Amino acid sequence: MVNAELLKILCCPETRQPLREAEAELVERLNADIQAQKVNNVGNLPVTEIAEGFLITADSTRAYPVRSGIPVLLVDEGIIL
Repeated sequence: MVNAELLKILCCPETRQPLREAEAELVERLNADIQAQKVNNVGNLPVTEIAEGFLITADSTRAYPVRSGIPVLLVDEGIIL
């Protein structure tokens, strides 16, 4: 999903924690919740667009969507897990 070399240097824009790719189960669950309109982002806006994947913080508390192969690493776009 995300280039391995790029993933090594990416971090959470708020906490600076390293990021890892989400497992397929979590991607499916988050996308199902997004389709069911059950997900808000950190900016407290509803997430309406499903993602091809997510990058998860090291402490597994926040997810950032990956859309069209591009990680969306904006603080307000994060999803609290």
